[in-house]
Amino acid sequence: MKNTQSVICLIILILIFVGCNQKQVVIIRMADYNLKPDSKENAIPFIIKAMTECKKHSNSILLFEKGKYDFRIDPSFTKEYFESNTTNDGPKNLAILIEGCNGLTLDGGGSEFVFHGAIQPITVNHSENITIQNVNIDWDIPLTAQAKVLAISPKNIDLEIDTIQFPYEITNEKLIFTGENWKAEPNGFMEYVAGKHLIAAGTGDDGCIRGDLNKSSFENLKPGTVRMKGDFTRTPAVGNYLILRHSKRDHAGIFIQESNQVKLENVNVYHCAGLGVLAQFSRDLNYNNVKFIPNAAKNRYFSGHDDGFQVSNCAGKVIISNCEFGGLMDDPINVHGTSVKIIEKINDQKLKCRFMHEQSTGMNWGHQNDTIGYLENQSMATLGKGTIKSFEKLNRDEFLVEFNNAVPAEIVAGDALENLSWSPAVTIRDCKFNSCRARGLLVSTPGKVVIDKNEFESSGSAILIAGDANGWYESGAVTDVTITNNIFKDACLTSIYQFCEGIISIDPIIPKLDSLKAYHRNITIEQNTFMAFDYPVLYALSVDRIRFNRNKIIRSHEFEPFHVRKHCLTFEACLNVEVKGNVFEGEVLATDISFEKMDPKQINSTQR
Repeated sequence: MKNTQSVICLIILILIFVGCNQKQVVIIRMADYNLKPDSKENAIPFIIKAMTECKKHSNSILLFEKGKYDFRIDPSFTKEYFESNTTNDGPKNLAILIEGCNGLTLDGGGSEFVFHGAIQPITVNHSENITIQNVNIDWDIPLTAQAKVLAISPKNIDLEIDTIQFPYEITNEKLIFTGENWKAEPNGFMEYVAGKHLIAAGTGDDGCIRGDLNKSSFENLKPGTVRMKGDFTRTPAVGNYLILRHSKRDHAGIFIQESNQVKLENVNVYHCAGLGVLAQFSRDLNYNNVKFIPNAAKNRYFSGHDDGFQVSNCAGKVIISNCEFGGLMDDPINVHGTSVKIIEKINDQKLKCRFMHEQSTGMNWGHQNDTIGYLENQSMATLGKGTIKSFEKLNRDEFLVEFNNAVPAEIVAGDALENLSWSPAVTIRDCKFNSCRARGLLVSTPGKVVIDKNEFESSGSAILIAGDANGWYESGAVTDVTITNNIFKDACLTSIYQFCEGIISIDPIIPKLDSLKAYHRNITIEQNTFMAFDYPVLYALSVDRIRFNRNKIIRSHEFEPFHVRKHCLTFEACLNVEVKGNVFEGEVLATDISFEKMDPKQINSTQR
């Protein structure tokens, strides 16, 4: 008994010691700064003052009383950031800036944060141990518009537009949407099926309105009713909703840069001015119960302006769980690095390089001791690795990088580099990918990838594994990917977008394909369910060791087949392929395996 009491006393003492040494949590209430919900005051000046107090503490909570808070552009509160996959043509308008903070939790208390104009709601810069939770992000006047189709003919499309949410004017027969200090013309249309929130099959980037759109014009029939006039070869269905895309992708919803251990939880992003959550050169990200979905209370069919989660050049572990995506105007998740082109080989150890995509420039791409892969850009082969000695920006597009050792002699101007140090391990689990423009999930990283127990209803390919140093310059040959226990519903691949060769499409850009050397490796696709209305389930290009085993393919009759590929599984220039134990239900259009540019002995299969 005495021994037991001694143990209990020791445990109590340890707990007291640990408790005394824990950092005290400081709660900073926005109400104490006289920011009241539903007041319609600009919240930005109040939050700037509160953030000054937050920086004084290493463990604090910035707490909002539940309600609605408005954020309007403050011309004095801007900062220049070079954001990946974003139009960077000037300083960003900021709303909430978390910079140089450690151990901060921003708790919105379930509030609605409403933004006005082109503005970046939340920025996390050079911070660590940051949590953002219980926040709803939206715009009263969004930077995307919507219209209901009232009537159609080969010459006319009549549209009903909510003038409160989407104010507009007709000037010189052009439709121009007007907001708070901005005007924009539509530059693209997407059609959603009324009630279903699905992109109309067979439209996608091929267009839900076809014809000579350059000659089309607009007429205001009455306030809120607009007639689009032209010679149309395809028109949307009466009752469906058109998403009228306009404005630039110039501000992220939440921007995370050069920060560590950032967590988002219970966050709804109903709209944003560009990418939803963009993280670059950051480490250890955890996104749980984050939703990019249309605001049902406002009868919207669209949510974000572009991608949902963009994970660019990050490291450590990225965990995405219990998230939902719908109505996005680009891919729900995109994980990738950034390839840069070698412009000049100054000497054996120093290279001059350039960012090649106009929306990915100016970033702090290299850091001392980063590991770099040297890419021969035609074959996409890695011809060696080096470590950075120094990195020097010349301007927003070009920089110098010096290595600790000599660059391989075979590497010349025109080849490329990728930063292997900024390549995360990624887990995506228990997420729901509803109908969005383009694909569902893009992943290009050599870190371990697990895609498990998700539900896909993407308009294009559900999963794309690409990688290139020639087009988008989004790098990251995969080395260990497991795709398991997912459901690919029949709405997958109902439209064509770039790289959509199958429900799962592995499609890197390799100008000079080598059938004896693969770009990607170790991809396992097992125990998934595919509800396929069309032929192509999997397309795989240049993969060494790919397995497609114990999956179930069920014939769907929900949509009409249209795809140019007429095989169930297609392998091109692959090595060590295994296909076993798959089950087919119903009159599946194809159960075969097609192979191109490869030895049939590389396929180990019980399926023919």
